[in-house]
Amino acid sequence: MRFLSDQRPTTDLTYADVFMVPNPSTIGSRLEVDLTTPDRVGTTIPVVVANMTAISGRRMAETIARRGGLAVIPQDIPVDVVGEVVGWLKTRHTVYDTPITLAPTATVAEALQLLPKRAHGVVVVVDGGRPVGVVTDGACQGVDRFTQLSEVMAPDPLTVPAGTDLPKVFDVLSEARVNAAPVVDGDQLVGVVTRTGALRSALYTPAVNAAGQLLTSAAVGINGDVAGKAEALLAHGVDVLVVDTAHGHQGKAVEAVRAARSVAAGVPIVAGNVVTAAGTRDLLEAGADVVKVGVGPGAMCTTRMMTGVGRPQFSAVEECAAAAREGGKHVWADGGVRHPRDIALALAAGAASVMVGSWFAGTYESAGDAQTDGNGRMYKESFGMASARAVKARTAGQSGFERARAGLFEEGISSSRMYLDPARPGVEDLVDQIVAGVRSACTYAGARTVDELHERAVVGVQSAAGYEEGRPLPTSW
Repeated sequence: MRFLSDQRPTTDLTYADVFMVPNPSTIGSRLEVDLTTPDRVGTTIPVVVANMTAISGRRMAETIARRGGLAVIPQDIPVDVVGEVVGWLKTRHTVYDTPITLAPTATVAEALQLLPKRAHGVVVVVDGGRPVGVVTDGACQGVDRFTQLSEVMAPDPLTVPAGTDLPKVFDVLSEARVNAAPVVDGDQLVGVVTRTGALRSALYTPAVNAAGQLLTSAAVGINGDVAGKAEALLAHGVDVLVVDTAHGHQGKAVEAVRAARSVAAGVPIVAGNVVTAAGTRDLLEAGADVVKVGVGPGAMCTTRMMTGVGRPQFSAVEECAAAAREGGKHVWADGGVRHPRDIALALAAGAASVMVGSWFAGTYESAGDAQTDGNGRMYKESFGMASARAVKARTAGQSGFERARAGLFEEGISSSRMYLDPARPGVEDLVDQIVAGVRSACTYAGARTVDELHERAVVGVQSAAGYEEGRPLPTSW
């Protein structure tokens, strides 16, 4: 990457401060771009879901891995629970979505509670593992909540045999004018496929491990028995280990990385967070393969307002990525992305992947429960991982005095409403946006890979008016 003026700016820059200039290009289509990440973690798109309790759970991890990304299970989750989640994820299908299943005697109330958990929008009514009907949200309207599903389901649903070619699946569902259908092996339910899902499975390559299972990741903190917890997570089958703390350039963080590396031979270790070349080098020397970059740019983070500490994210990523590449290693840009352009710019600055948090909070797949405001709009609550709410959960095993003392020091928002976009309510909808934007950015830069985007990108600095000029107007002026 080089700056348009051929001179490095004297001030640090955020994503909003910069833009990319088109280059000569021989790329004829976005589909010629390969977004496989250069960090050798195993992801085929440069998107990682941040390890935030309100966002990254089993549904998110499954869905994002199926589309080529990775979700990090938060460090606050007990190891045995993480083990259950990882075991469950390893059994998920790499093409078909996990169905919501209920018995014919289940009620409409139960169906309505589960429907917002998945973007495919159907409950499959099963009897002995065999699909006997499907129920949608529309079928549940205007009836008593204790009505049994056998009375409202569409019986004998259209089913798709497992292994059917994806174009044929799309055609069959289109001809039947249904959005989703159960997938069966014989007469047994194995998943759900939608028309859009069939299209996506033809465009995306799942992120899988050597055994062909969906890729998984989990975080550990820097306190307590780091080696013991890391070893337990690896025993449960975690594929990528993340050593996570707000201030990664400190002695305890370096020692934690060393401890994790001592039990994680051959397993990628990601560590952070830092914003300087020196911090990056220290974590890499301790045994990290990837360093997380970012202090304070997240939407739920109040660190900069509370402490004055942090660094504008674009400049932080650029400096840390350059330091990592000196040793053949990589960085993830963590936080501060609100549009696909921001992810493209982070990759141009040298990141191998970009971590997304609050942007994904308002989706069906995020870990929170869907709620409805007074105007009928659906939302989910999100909160920062240094907020009082997160600290309370993290210190649940301590004495009342210790918990109360820890609660005095918070750096994050404890409750924020993240509304679901009716046009893009699922995380896959947002991934489509991101991938389309990044692929297009690559074609403008004349880059066929993530590494080439970094090599070829020409970046300029703009005023606030320049940034505003690029924003679309939803109505006329």
